[in-house]
Amino acid sequence: MLRRVTTLVVALVLLIGLGLGSRFLPMPYLVAGPGVTLDTVGRTEDGPVIEIEGAESYEHEGSLSMVTVQYAGGPQHRLDFFTVVRAWLSPTEAVMPEELLFPAGRSPEEVSERQAVQMNDSQTNATAAALNEVGMAYDAVPVVADVVEDMPAEGLVEPGDVIVAVDGEEVETRSEGEPGATVGSAAVVERVGEREPGDPVVLTLDRGGEEVDVELVTAEGDQGRAAVGILIADEMDFPIEVDITVGDIGGPSAGMMFALGIIDRLSEEGLTGGAAVAGSGTIDSAGEVGGVSGIPQKMVSAQRDGADYFLVAADSCSQVAQSAAYGELEVVRVETLTDAVEALETIRTGEGDLPRCE
Repeated sequence: MLRRVTTLVVALVLLIGLGLGSRFLPMPYLVAGPGVTLDTVGRTEDGPVIEIEGAESYEHEGSLSMVTVQYAGGPQHRLDFFTVVRAWLSPTEAVMPEELLFPAGRSPEEVSERQAVQMNDSQTNATAAALNEVGMAYDAVPVVADVVEDMPAEGLVEPGDVIVAVDGEEVETRSEGEPGATVGSAAVVERVGEREPGDPVVLTLDRGGEEVDVELVTAEGDQGRAAVGILIADEMDFPIEVDITVGDIGGPSAGMMFALGIIDRLSEEGLTGGAAVAGSGTIDSAGEVGGVSGIPQKMVSAQRDGADYFLVAADSCSQVAQSAAYGELEVVRVETLTDAVEALETIRTGEGDLPRCE
C-alpha cells in the first residue's frame, strides 16, 4: 500500500512539474486569429486607400473590404504550450506549424520582404485586371525575370530578355480592354503550353535591342503542360496612375478586393449599392481569382466589422464551413473578377441568385 501511495505521489509530482515546465517551453507553432479589415474604397487618416490620377474618380456608399489574418508566434517569438492549447480550443483561432509561414533557411526579414513583393505584385495585377474589366487599354511587355535550373531554357535564355514572338507569331502586348484579355506573359505561357512536352518551340527575343531566335525542346511543367523553364514578369504601362495605401500589410490575398475597389473608383455607379462587402482572393492580370488560406479567421474579421457579404475564391470554398462566422455571412463563390462584378450587381439590384460554395 505504501509503495502504491509513493508511486502515485511521484507520478503526480512529475505530472505537475511537466505541466509547469511546458508552460514556459517554446513551441514551434503559429496561432492564426482574426485580423484587421480595410475598406479599399474608404479612407484612412492619410487619405483614400485607393487614389487614381489620370481619370475621373468617384466615391460611393457601401464598402469593399480586404480582410487579414493576425499571426502570433514565429522563430523569434515562440509561443508557450498553454497558449497553443488555448488557441487550439478556440473557435476563432487556428494552430499551424511555423514553417508554413517561415520556411527553414529563410529569415523573418526575408519572409517580410517576400510578402511586401507579393503585395506590390497583387496591386499591379489588380490594376491590370480592373482596367480589362472597365475596357481601358494598357501595355504588358513580357520580360524574362529568371531561368529555371536544369530546364530547356537554361543557358539559352537570359534574364532581361523581352519575348517578342512564339513560333514566329508576335506576342500581343496591347490590351484592348476586353475582360480576361490574354496579353504579355499570359500569352507566352498559353502558346507554349498548347503543345505536348517534347515538342519544339522557337522564342524570338529582344536582347539589348537585337532580335535573337532561340529553339527549345519543351519539357513537362506544372500539371503536365509543356514548359521551357522561364519565369516572366510583365512590365506594365498603364494609362492612369493607381496608388494603393495599406500600411504594413503584406501578401497577395487582397488582389481581388483591390481590383473591385479600382473598378468602383472608376465607375460612375457604385458596385455595391451601399452594401457592406468583404472578401479575400488573389488575382492575376487576366482576372482569374485564386484561393488563399485563413478564410475561417477572415470571415470572423468580416462579420465582426459589419460585413453582410463575403466574396471567396472557389478554390477556398472548402474552408468556409470551418469558420465560427459560418451561417452569419452571405458567402459568395467567385472564380474570376467578372464573376465578382456580376455578384455585386446581383447584390445591388436584388435580382438573380448568388453563387454559393457547395
